[in-house]
Amino acid sequence: MIQRIRYLFTGIVQGVGFRPFIYRLARRHVLVGWVRNDSAGVYAEVEGIPSHIADFICDVTKTSPPMAEVHVAQTWELPPRGEPGFAILGSERSPARKAAITPDIATCDNCLAEMKNVADRRHHYPFINCTNCGPRLTIIRDIPYDRQRTSMACFPLCPDCQQEFDDPANRRFHAQPNACPTCGPVLRLLDRQGQEITSGGAPWQEAVRLLQEGAIVAIKGLGGFHLAVAADNDHAVQTLRLRKHRPEKPLAVMLPDIEAARRYAHINTEEERLLVSPQRPIVLLRQRPGNDLAHSIAPGMDTVGIMLPYTPLHHLLFADGFLTALVLTSANRSDEPICLANREAIQRLHSIADYFLVHNRDILVRCDDSIAAVYAGEAMLLRRSRGLTPKPLPLATSFPPVLALGAQMKGQICLLRHDEAVISPHIGDLETPLARDFLRENIDLLENITECHPDIIACDLHPDYYSSQAASRMTANTIIPVQHHHAHIVSCMAENQVTDPVLGLAMDGTGLGTDGRIWGGEFLLTDMLSFQRLGHFRYFLLPGGDQAIRQPWRTAAALLFSAFGAAWQDPARRLSLLPMDFPAPALHQMIERRVNCPETSSLGRLFDGVAAILGLRGRVSFEGQAAMELEASAGKGKGVNLPYEITKEGTVFILDCRPMIRALVDHVFLGASLADQAASFHQTIIAAITDMAGKIASETNIRRLALSGGCFQNRILLEGCLASLSKAGFTALRHRRVPTNDGGIALGQAVIAGSRMKKEGSDEI
Repeated sequence: MIQRIRYLFTGIVQGVGFRPFIYRLARRHVLVGWVRNDSAGVYAEVEGIPSHIADFICDVTKTSPPMAEVHVAQTWELPPRGEPGFAILGSERSPARKAAITPDIATCDNCLAEMKNVADRRHHYPFINCTNCGPRLTIIRDIPYDRQRTSMACFPLCPDCQQEFDDPANRRFHAQPNACPTCGPVLRLLDRQGQEITSGGAPWQEAVRLLQEGAIVAIKGLGGFHLAVAADNDHAVQTLRLRKHRPEKPLAVMLPDIEAARRYAHINTEEERLLVSPQRPIVLLRQRPGNDLAHSIAPGMDTVGIMLPYTPLHHLLFADGFLTALVLTSANRSDEPICLANREAIQRLHSIADYFLVHNRDILVRCDDSIAAVYAGEAMLLRRSRGLTPKPLPLATSFPPVLALGAQMKGQICLLRHDEAVISPHIGDLETPLARDFLRENIDLLENITECHPDIIACDLHPDYYSSQAASRMTANTIIPVQHHHAHIVSCMAENQVTDPVLGLAMDGTGLGTDGRIWGGEFLLTDMLSFQRLGHFRYFLLPGGDQAIRQPWRTAAALLFSAFGAAWQDPARRLSLLPMDFPAPALHQMIERRVNCPETSSLGRLFDGVAAILGLRGRVSFEGQAAMELEASAGKGKGVNLPYEITKEGTVFILDCRPMIRALVDHVFLGASLADQAASFHQTIIAAITDMAGKIASETNIRRLALSGGCFQNRILLEGCLASLSKAGFTALRHRRVPTNDGGIALGQAVIAGSRMKKEGSDEI
């Protein structure tokens, strides 16, 4: 008896060598038929003895290519056709687009071995790749994923590369970006006027020499340009900071291999797994004291962001051993997207970079580096971008199509289709026209690669956010504003595929509340449709509004006023905690009369204010700086529990930190160290959050929590809360694959909007 079965495979099945894999597997199991790409996924028809087909499909799921994620979406039994063999057919397009675009993949070991082999025709070729590695999303125009739909279409294959491409036994069989020095992209080194620099060596070798001499070189990578300087040259790093207008924000460092990374940072097993993974994110690691990195790379921090090479060009820059470490930061000005094209880079970066190492393979999709860290033994994404996007995130249930535009900070958008969420590359803060254009690029990208154009748009409740304004200008039948912290918690629930109500702990810097105040220290009874605010940190004032974010001494003054009343101005005690040039009388009047002093419950702003009270930092040059330095100080100290109060106003619990502020001030004047004070603050916040959760749980009987918001990027806070809440009998959900910061907001917005539309379409209304 002969049987014929058609399969539709979905998931990550294009651009990962899946069709060659199916071809070889079918021949191994003595099956005939065909396989082809389709915009719905990969179709395969296999014909043969039923037991052979059963073994075949078992091997498909068990032994698929390393970067593939395979789902058997549908099967059909068909009449046998008696074909003579098995073939790979040309791609087709179908109305139901389900195929997922593969993220960009770091250079594999096989390609690296060839690149290092002087006898290989791709020796030192900076664009080497195969079916297991290389560019994917960043070179694609459309799916199905075939060469003619990528930026490699303008590079016809030479006979040798064509032979590899056509040979089922070759690992470059149907590798769409396949190329070599004869037929593929080439490097050029340019000066800041765009004139080519020629020398005796290859362009990358000349770039290495310039970097050694202290030059700033803009390097075209996978998803855009990086600005590079030698990481052990403090003068070069400071020059980069000055030109880029990035005075203190930490810079990422690329090291040649994992052995080098161990010399610069403490690395555990999970951190090593992240560093060497095909995704190659930047990983936040604890610095080893006395390393050779320039001090100005991460001033005031005890961590440093490290990544390993992920393109052939990166490996070449370290090949001769002349460079030991490179600062590699996104090539842009503050609040602008990463540069994409050669001409664009020279126009936007000619006052920053001294030289440009470029190539002629177009980048079609901007894609910044992903950032990850390991907290409580598990990896957590802080930025989901290159190497990870647009890999779909599976959801617990199916939704109507929804497009969510995210928040104002750390922007990312999300598109729901069926039971999957597709999240865009990192966009960044929507403060500039270029960043807003990038938002539009990402909307077009997601709608194009999914062939889905949702008529339901979700956005933040805040009307002044650009993403919310953009939603109002879109031609959609339904626009659903979603409260910021509700979106945070549902994002965590959706990632963990939880649909039952949870107690959400939403801790961040800023989000418009339903009462018109600025929230950020919230305890919310949450489901996919709605929430009930059951607790929050006691409101305090933000003198000057947004100015208080950049000048935490303003928040410190408000906290001191809240804790001590008018006595906070006493020059002998309270005022000595604040900058000497700080205008006490004028600020006192502003606070007392509540002029331009919005109220907030934000834990993030509380961190800022305490950092200023302790004399750590009164002004910041980037968002979260004071809190990050407070965390770094806390890691060196020994804390004690400070007092706080929990009261109840109606049905809402209020966490009052004024007793803690008074105790901190008393400890300052008793000579307590900054490190011990910072540790005591963290320890007290952890205890207070656990106490609040316990009081709310005693009334709701809900003991499953969801932790979300930018404050949970703080390692001490997150790990401390997880341990304390577990000890108190709670089960706590946390983020892993979606950022806990505002980069995860869009997922929550989309799921809430989709849930509401599903409910409206049901009989429950």
